[in-house]
Amino acid sequence: MATDIDYYELLEVERTADDKVIKSSYRRLAMQFHPDRNPGDHEAEAKFKAISQAYDCLKDPQKRAAYDRFGKAAFENGGVGGGAGQGGGFEGFSDIFENIFGEFMGGGRGGGGRSSVRRGADLRYDLEISFEDAYAGKQASITVDVAAQCETCDGSGAKPGTGTTSCKTCGGHGKVRAQQGFFVVERACPACHGAGEVISDPCGDCHGEGRIEKTKTLDVGIPAGVDDGTRIRLTGEGEAGARGGPPGDLYIFLHLAQHELFERDGTTLFARAPISFTTAALGGTIDVPGLDKTRHEIRIPAGIQSGKQIRQRGAGMPVLNGRGYGDLVIQIEVETPTKLSARQKELLEEFRTTETGDESPQSSGFFARLKGMWEDLTD
Repeated sequence: MATDIDYYELLEVERTADDKVIKSSYRRLAMQFHPDRNPGDHEAEAKFKAISQAYDCLKDPQKRAAYDRFGKAAFENGGVGGGAGQGGGFEGFSDIFENIFGEFMGGGRGGGGRSSVRRGADLRYDLEISFEDAYAGKQASITVDVAAQCETCDGSGAKPGTGTTSCKTCGGHGKVRAQQGFFVVERACPACHGAGEVISDPCGDCHGEGRIEKTKTLDVGIPAGVDDGTRIRLTGEGEAGARGGPPGDLYIFLHLAQHELFERDGTTLFARAPISFTTAALGGTIDVPGLDKTRHEIRIPAGIQSGKQIRQRGAGMPVLNGRGYGDLVIQIEVETPTKLSARQKELLEEFRTTETGDESPQSSGFFARLKGMWEDLTD
């Protein structure tokens, strides 16, 4: 397979693609061309290695920036424009400052030792739960696809019974240097990726990566009182680090599904309750089912108006990792009847003949003001 194909073309993404799109495309292609799925197909194996190399570059912000600017020349002969002492291209202030100040800051980069093992990537999982689950808490089971440590080689990347050899490019230091004006810039060795060692006989299962794609089922404890956007961290359940590196973490982001009755603001629950105009006029009670699976009796005072709110203390959501509960707020909506029997109409007509205006002071005041305005216009 040609080795000069553009990394973005290999991964079938645009040059403006974000990390999430690049990772998704890489996983899809890796699954498609994995040697285990294409036994004996040398072209598929070459494609798998090529897309792995492309992803290894583009997932690293510094490598990607260098590649976007200089192409593959950024990683050849110890850096852009040549090896050490040849005045290669400028790679960025971060490398220079780390080289100068690394020893003083405790990084140890100036000493020429091998780089630390790289930690695996963190992962995100979006989980939708109901209001009832958020109220009471629950144990949820999720399934995630991750790059897990290869069990055959215990994450080393080397075939069982074999080992690694010192990298000839960096002499086992894990770093290479390039002269840039008055500065000597030190960066991770492009041949061994900072490990200082190379694998001469890679593991047949992970092909030297030290990790393989795996589907895992995990139990997640969701505490009572969680809200939309709450994040739960599962330490060590992210992607395994390359060649035995420590795993990243898995972050569960919770999303509350819409409820047919309730809306939520923090620990306060809101619900709209339509009531008849007779209940609004005479008062009464209504029953509202709570998330705690109990019936809450809401007392309606006589003469209540649409839009008024009634608060039921302690009937809302529980406080996350604390004590107590929020409130339940019922917003009243008075419903005007649309279908009346002859008798009901007769009774309402009788009621209208007895009205004095004191029964509806807002209405009476409004029309009184209108009358005054008309009189002013006719004067």
